[in-house]
Amino acid sequence: MTVNVITSKEVTKKIFNKEALFILDVRNESDFQDWKIEGKNFEHLNIPYFELLDGVEEIINKIPADKEILVVCAKEGSSVMVAEMLSEAGLTVSYLKGGMKVWSEHLEPVKVGKLNGVGKIYQFIRIGKGCLSYMVVSNGEAALIDATRMTDIYLDFAESINANITHVFDTHLHADHISGGRTIAEKTGATYWLPPKDATEVTFDYQPLEDGNDVIIGNTTISIHALYSPGHTIGSTSFVVDKKYLLSGDILFIDSIGRPDLAGKAEDWVGDLRVTLYKRYRELSGGLIVLPAHFMIIDELNDDGSVSEKLGALFVNNHGLNIENENEFRKMVTENLPPQPNAYQEIRETNMGKINPDLDQQREMEIGPNRCAVR
Repeated sequence: MTVNVITSKEVTKKIFNKEALFILDVRNESDFQDWKIEGKNFEHLNIPYFELLDGVEEIINKIPADKEILVVCAKEGSSVMVAEMLSEAGLTVSYLKGGMKVWSEHLEPVKVGKLNGVGKIYQFIRIGKGCLSYMVVSNGEAALIDATRMTDIYLDFAESINANITHVFDTHLHADHISGGRTIAEKTGATYWLPPKDATEVTFDYQPLEDGNDVIIGNTTISIHALYSPGHTIGSTSFVVDKKYLLSGDILFIDSIGRPDLAGKAEDWVGDLRVTLYKRYRELSGGLIVLPAHFMIIDELNDDGSVSEKLGALFVNNHGLNIENENEFRKMVTENLPPQPNAYQEIRETNMGKINPDLDQQREMEIGPNRCAVR
């Protein structure tokens, strides 16, 4: 029997298309409980690989014969062996190429809209970790916002659309993933912008991103307007792009709001978070389309796989924007914090330039879901 191979890109398409898939995850139970491949019509069975060393006979009756079957492990090897055993038992089965290691790094670009005639904005969806980054393009120039460490994907995409990356932004100093901003700026000669209040300990040169900064992309004047919006970090900065999109960083998500504690400052920053969400954002047009830096659950994806919603709709539907009592808001934010992201302090130090872990260390630091939201 033949064992098939499925790539992360193919699984992503199944998520976007809401296809059915049965996933046999052979990682340890704790790893599976912490983080798995999620889809609207996906089913899961977690049987650790070491329980299958003597064969798969005892689990055959738990696996449906009428659904596509995908075997998943951490790095591919175990899933290949289990898939081969299932195939020998008569099932049609595939394994995930590269395992969860590759799944964590896959980026899927989706065009979310046009800008001022000829410009475009793309969202890069890191489907396995919930990170969202953006490329604003106009007349052969591009700006990147909140790029991940998988820098070649952005560089190759820019080349494919004949655009030169001229500006790179981080909305804040990230604590859940390693930024690719500085590396991309070094490779392209682009200007790297960082909020100075988040950059007091960085070891490299950057352009300070201040409230009111306007950056123009291309000769059709695509405006990227900086809006100081502290709360997730003390320097968090949002962008209003072309007076149409609000890139909210980790301050506001579709189904939740940003957490203020990743630098150990929850009590200090919760007030800033409230001012940003309940004052600064309320002064903006409700017609702005919010494009956040993360999504939390698969239900937040639109039909095309993108993640977006009008600001006015979020003020109606997002619970975090509808707590009128300030003390209740403060309590909700500080008492409903999920676990800290894996290695978040080391990730912050990497993004400051203080430490330089190798690729395997970076992968290990980032393993697991993003945890940037108050739940």
